[in-house]
Amino acid sequence: MLELIDIHKHFGPVRANDGVTMRVEAGTIHGLLGENGAGKSTLMKVLAGFISADSGEILLGGEPLEVSNPKESVTAGIGLLHQDPLLCLPFSVLENFMLGRPESFVLDPDTARTELEDLAARFDFQFLADATARSLTVGERQQLEILRLLSLGVRVLILDEPTTAISATQRALLFATLRKLAEEGMTVIFVSHKLEEIDEICDTATVLRAGQVTGEVVLPVSSSELVSLMFGKAIIPEERTDVDLGEPVVDLRNITAIERLVRLQDVSLTARAGEVIGLAGLAGSGQQTMLKVCAGQRKPDAGTVVVHGEDVTRSSYNHHMGIGVHWLPADRLGEGLVEGLSVTEHFALAGDTPQGFVVDWAGAGEEAATKISHFSVKGTTESTPESLSGGNQQRLLLAMMPDHVELLLMEHPTRGLDIESAEWVWHQILERRNDGTAIVFSSADLDELLRYSDRILVFFAGRVLRELVAADADAEELGYLIGGKERE
Repeated sequence: MLELIDIHKHFGPVRANDGVTMRVEAGTIHGLLGENGAGKSTLMKVLAGFISADSGEILLGGEPLEVSNPKESVTAGIGLLHQDPLLCLPFSVLENFMLGRPESFVLDPDTARTELEDLAARFDFQFLADATARSLTVGERQQLEILRLLSLGVRVLILDEPTTAISATQRALLFATLRKLAEEGMTVIFVSHKLEEIDEICDTATVLRAGQVTGEVVLPVSSSELVSLMFGKAIIPEERTDVDLGEPVVDLRNITAIERLVRLQDVSLTARAGEVIGLAGLAGSGQQTMLKVCAGQRKPDAGTVVVHGEDVTRSSYNHHMGIGVHWLPADRLGEGLVEGLSVTEHFALAGDTPQGFVVDWAGAGEEAATKISHFSVKGTTESTPESLSGGNQQRLLLAMMPDHVELLLMEHPTRGLDIESAEWVWHQILERRNDGTAIVFSSADLDELLRYSDRILVFFAGRVLRELVAADADAEELGYLIGGKERE
């Protein structure tokens, strides 16, 4: 039995956890459900020793547990698998597996290799021990981190939004692994905002809203009940309306670009003002490379990029931004925001180039405060992006977008967002579309592609396998094409 009793954690005026009590039985998979910013990750970081609670108590097996850092938490048998696994990317798979051993414990590489291979075989994980962690997919990095935590003796495994960036195949393997661990008596806490996943994998669930517990349920239950507990209201999807399309904004002609293992070959695309084009395909099929070529972040090896009649094939990313091209990356902290800088400092960076060397801090602060209010960012002008939830990071990125954008390029715009946040993000995006912005986005969510796109380009092995009219397509057909097959 794991018990968290009356946990409080405040960050200035923000009450991330406001008296949270949760009990988890051993040998079960317990869901922790809530909207972005509900306090889920904060609560789990308290349990895993990454941050300290202001007050409250943790009991493990009925005994008080006090942890002040992750090492103490792992020693006590509690391990946290972060949404972005904490690996040393230049190190090999084997070297990462050996990290975190107690100082008194010496594990030679041969013994470690045998242990790694035995554990991997037990769960049907497949990767090479001598490959670098950088070469692994996000799903494989998760698998490696699970094996490392198991080898350290963890008996309580916490997974924070584990399906955000993994494929359907890796998701199925992850779920099979968690079920096997629970059957063996481990305690698994599955943190998510995805109702269907909580319902599929969990035995019980605790629901948080605004840092407080709104309900505890035995699964399965209806989605409407979970939505009501999460948001306090029903979420009604906004109807998408069509707009008249304008002149071509971007024209890609016979683009070829080789990037590591991805070879984008002979891809052409024209997007008109007010048009929304979705890019579908498995990870590494070429969608990201094409978006980077459009944004000026990657020069093509062959072909031409034209924006509003201007050849920008060899132009810089800065030049692309100057003519109204805006890039919204999936990696919000790695590419979109700067860790350690305040929201005010982000608006100072994103604003127009100042005259001379003096930054108008007062103006940046006023703009930050105005945008925080308008975009409902749960933070302050002094908040840093790493202190914000994924949904609030996305709101901040949208708030920093220039007033006028000709071409909006987005990679997984709602990845990791709850239902309400995803609806809000697309409302903002479609407002841009209504003003004549051409939008090109990639997504792993088939329903998102079908609902918001006018056309969908399906990528497979670096080529556009098929172009679909979204209104005439369905998820089954799209699923077959993503796998490189025609529907039977």
